[in-house]
Amino acid sequence: MNAVREQIDFNTYITNFRKHLKHLFREENDYNAMSLHRDLPPDFLSEIMKKKPLAVAVPTLYGGRGVSVKECLGVLSAASYESLALSLMFGINIALFLEPLAKYGHYSVQERVFKQFIENEAMGGLMITEKAYGSDALNMKTAYQQVGNTYHVKGQKHWQGLSGAADFWLVTARKLNPNGELARDIDFFVTDNSNPEQHIPMVHRYNNLGLYAIPYGINEIDVIVPEEQKLVAESTGIKLMLDMLHRSRLQFPGMGMGFIKRLLDESLNHCQERIVGGVSLLNLDSVKSQIAKIQAAYTICSAMCTFSVGQSGIEHNLAALSIEANTLKALVTDLMQESAQISLQLAGANGFRLDHIAGRAIVDSRPFQIFEGSNEMLYAQIAEGILKLMRKAKETRLLSFLKTYDRTNLSTDFFKSQLDFNIDAALKQRDLVTLGSMIARVISFQLVLDMKGFNPQLVEITRQYILRDLAMFQGQLNEKNDADPILDYETNSDWATFLD
Repeated sequence: MNAVREQIDFNTYITNFRKHLKHLFREENDYNAMSLHRDLPPDFLSEIMKKKPLAVAVPTLYGGRGVSVKECLGVLSAASYESLALSLMFGINIALFLEPLAKYGHYSVQERVFKQFIENEAMGGLMITEKAYGSDALNMKTAYQQVGNTYHVKGQKHWQGLSGAADFWLVTARKLNPNGELARDIDFFVTDNSNPEQHIPMVHRYNNLGLYAIPYGINEIDVIVPEEQKLVAESTGIKLMLDMLHRSRLQFPGMGMGFIKRLLDESLNHCQERIVGGVSLLNLDSVKSQIAKIQAAYTICSAMCTFSVGQSGIEHNLAALSIEANTLKALVTDLMQESAQISLQLAGANGFRLDHIAGRAIVDSRPFQIFEGSNEMLYAQIAEGILKLMRKAKETRLLSFLKTYDRTNLSTDFFKSQLDFNIDAALKQRDLVTLGSMIARVISFQLVLDMKGFNPQLVEITRQYILRDLAMFQGQLNEKNDADPILDYETNSDWATFLD
């Protein structure tokens, strides 16, 4: 057994880590220029990893800091203040590899793998997504068979962050039954790229639009792994996957926190220093409104981080926490993209450069609204979850239900007129997305209210912006929009034929 290492207190550690990153990204190197190239230079990444940031997600038994959610979110936030791509690299390692391994892995595998992370700056990732099945993970075709005391796993995955770069992978597969059919359940296998029998090559690299520091591509899987490298589920593999994905979604605010704060700081500084017509930009009312919107995003993200610390530790099983997990992931990533759009608009022409903080922020944050479940899908699932609870309670009025629901019973009264309507018929999917967007904001404002003593001016700014959003969404629901696209749209639609 490894000896438990003496660790410095986290406040000291994270302060030093922030200074270290600032020095590397803004003093020793020009990261704005570096961000135009694929991958982080190996020496640069090695300097980052010297501070052992991933130790926050390694148990103390193996020389880590103990898998504390507060520390994990702190490292994610510190990284995203300098580089969203770096933060996502850490997020992939923490939520999609290290935490699942710490919770479900065999001791012998944990001991061997965690040692590589602590001593040799190893990286790990997760392989779920397949070309034909995207979010439809339950129909994946990667399969495995048991051969003696090993498992043979074969298939193809794509769009895994760190493709071709990670040292270890968690690979998902379905059991191939003797009748040739695949089992419904899903299992997880740890693979070690340093072992020829477990090596997973990237056979094609994608030219991803943003997040240049992270390689993505197509991965061919044909590996043999020993029995102990199969994760041990508490019940089913599907519930293990839900527990893992919900934990990851609940920790998205860690990546959002530093990112939004950086955009807020940059935008505030620019608008105070930029003089237009003899006054600073910040004197313009429309600019004040836009800055305040980023501050509302900052406040909501802060509340989400606070909530996540209490809910997403590996000691909890999060398989049933879909409404909360979907709320945090979908809303914080929408706020990240919206903050980036505002930041670029305020920066003017300079912001449109790819090597400007705002320009890079837009392309880097956009995929966050897509991966780990597209936001439209997650909002629809939030609405479906609430409607199921409403049917169980025999309640058709949204306001009445939300007053009794433990995630919204404090915040609902702030938005009565926007929430006081009946849901007594089946909703179109587009309306489920709108309804889920509303509920996510009411849930999130309750998280803000739960932060006792938080800056009251920021809380009020946040209330006003959520009120505005809810009024907009309420209007969309009232429109009863049923417009569908037409395939033969070119018929009688050429503008030139309508000239006199």
